[in-house]
Amino acid sequence: MVKIGNIELGEFPLLLAPMEDVSDPPFRAVCKDNGADLMYTEFISSEGLIRDAIKSRMKLDIFPYERPVGIQIFGGDEEPMAMAAQIVETTNPDLLDINFGCPVKKVVCKGAGAGILKDIPKMVRLTEAVVKATKLPVTVKTRLGWDDNTKNIEEVAERLQDVGIQALTIHGRTRTQLYKGHADWTLIGKVKNNPRIKIPIFGNGDICTPEQTIAARQKFGVDGVMIGRAAIGYPWIFREIKHFMKTGEHLPPPTVLERVEVCKKHLHQSVSWKGDVVGILEMRRHYANYLKGLPHIKEFRQQLVTYKTLAEIEDVLDAIVSQYKDHIFERTSPPQAEQNFLPADNEMAGCNVYV
Repeated sequence: MVKIGNIELGEFPLLLAPMEDVSDPPFRAVCKDNGADLMYTEFISSEGLIRDAIKSRMKLDIFPYERPVGIQIFGGDEEPMAMAAQIVETTNPDLLDINFGCPVKKVVCKGAGAGILKDIPKMVRLTEAVVKATKLPVTVKTRLGWDDNTKNIEEVAERLQDVGIQALTIHGRTRTQLYKGHADWTLIGKVKNNPRIKIPIFGNGDICTPEQTIAARQKFGVDGVMIGRAAIGYPWIFREIKHFMKTGEHLPPPTVLERVEVCKKHLHQSVSWKGDVVGILEMRRHYANYLKGLPHIKEFRQQLVTYKTLAEIEDVLDAIVSQYKDHIFERTSPPQAEQNFLPADNEMAGCNVYV
């Protein structure tokens, strides 16, 4: 049983990654339906929380169906991060996560996210300040290092454990890689197999298939995996991995009707939480992935990202079901899926491999 504090996550949990502008409550709802064991909010600025910024406060919204759920914060200064941790605690999440992995320039330039990887002593002080400021279990998500010359994750893991974090998720890239090239799981495995490390270690990076998940477990010994881009528009990835790990067999891909029904639920949750205008607008980023693999879908997709009312969009989705009701998705194995984790030079390279 993998545990973070008193939170039991099962034998080999599957975590949904915190993704900015993606991992909101509507998206988390459909991932939870399909088997995600632990989910995180989009990352929240510590400075934004202290200023009472509306967008930051809205990201604190969590719902009973999501549990266990963690709220993730980021920042580059100890006092604001400690204050943010106290604010987060009042919303009663199951845990608090610190983002030391975001590679985006506007975050890094403030010494936050992956920017902290240039100053490990500060990273340790900041983490300790958060741990001391809250009674919640504190976890961290980070990367291997800043660049190829500073892959110091083994030292980082020990030092963060020593100041009280209760789990660590490692993305197998450096900051300078961004999301390009291959994720290197070798160092993730070294951290997990370090006899000094007693906390759960979760691996992240290029997990798109059940075979890759099993390889991560068997080759590197991680306690679980975190899935990000592969779940966008394809929340079934969680149930498919669990079924394969249990039976050794692949589930059939979701039908067009299943895809549309889940897409509709996502849409309705988005409108309910954000309101008609914003809910419909921000849902547009998801349609291409929900409909991936359907031939000649461009006209329908154009309508979905153009129409402005819920009724119009639902009519388009119903028309898609009617036109493609006989379409059969076929599973194609990504090259060397069992041997290597796939490159991610493109946003969704190698993921959602039903066509």
